[in-house]
Amino acid sequence: MLFHHELIRVDRVLQNATISIETAEWLTSQSISYDVYGFQFTVQAEAATDAIAGIDNDFAHFRTAQPLPAAAMEIRLSLSEPPYADVPHKAATVYTPRNIAFSEGQRTYLDYSGHSLAIYDRAQPSFRVYSLNHDVLYEAVYLFLLSRIGEYLDERRLHRIHAMALSYRGRAVLAILPMGGGKSTLVSELLNDPAYEFLSDDSPFIAADGSLRAFPLRLGFLPGGEGSVPPEQLRTINRMEFGPKLLVNYSYFAHRVRPSAEPGIVLLGRRSLSSDCQIETAGWRESHHSMLADCAIGLGLFQGLEFVMRSSPSELASKARIGVSRLRNARRLFARSKVFRVTLGRNKLRNAAVVSALVKREL
Repeated sequence: MLFHHELIRVDRVLQNATISIETAEWLTSQSISYDVYGFQFTVQAEAATDAIAGIDNDFAHFRTAQPLPAAAMEIRLSLSEPPYADVPHKAATVYTPRNIAFSEGQRTYLDYSGHSLAIYDRAQPSFRVYSLNHDVLYEAVYLFLLSRIGEYLDERRLHRIHAMALSYRGRAVLAILPMGGGKSTLVSELLNDPAYEFLSDDSPFIAADGSLRAFPLRLGFLPGGEGSVPPEQLRTINRMEFGPKLLVNYSYFAHRVRPSAEPGIVLLGRRSLSSDCQIETAGWRESHHSMLADCAIGLGLFQGLEFVMRSSPSELASKARIGVSRLRNARRLFARSKVFRVTLGRNKLRNAAVVSALVKREL
């Protein structure tokens, strides 16, 4: 548990763009606690690693000093060789581009291309990751948490949608764009206007009444796309599949986070090579397709690890019920919002200006 003076120390740590091993070392001496809308977990490392400081940076909005129950998920990072000799030598039953996996009893074993071994024990519950690669340690834990948080909140009718989300006068402004479509760039440009508050770069949660809940984990850019973000507020990770990415420290936008917002505007986005940005009223078919693809199915979101963790066809079948709930929440969001089609051009300043003019006119 973190006490008040420890929280201040962590906040000072997060002011630094480069998280050094010395900084990470004191984080290994205690278990840091988090509460994401009821999903409670702790994180601890057995050796100094940038990975634990990176996870703490991402989830800083949800850090808590309150004692957690014994049932809270325990995350443990080990900067060491994966102990392959100590795990059952069974054939993998699940294959993904990122890992292979198999289960035995209450445990699931995941191998990340020989660079990392993770063991998920549902009985404790715990998730332990072994690797000599700081970036692999970080990404394995980050993706596991996204999956488990999403699955936990799905059961409580709080569902993620693949969109960037800001708030203007307490009303949500969502831009639904494909992966690499420019969500982070649009967010960073709009946040130059103090009238906007931040909900999420990639995946806010939709409540049962259609309102939005913040999920402000991080802002991420491909190298060269960070724009006006100060270099001291950036850190670099090398992802397993997609190469390097620049992440913006939570301290850069922490004062702009809004916990929740009522429905306002939904922008169904696409890209073009034009120098201009075009906005039109969206039709019913477009809206319905987006509800299905971007929330009910969750295209673009990392929601796959729960399938790796499943052990029976009946559990997989329960996803149909979750899909219906996701669609219901999305319909309420769209019904209470003004929905437009936006075609973003090559000029990011023009994109932000056109979108902001619409927002201020409609809301």
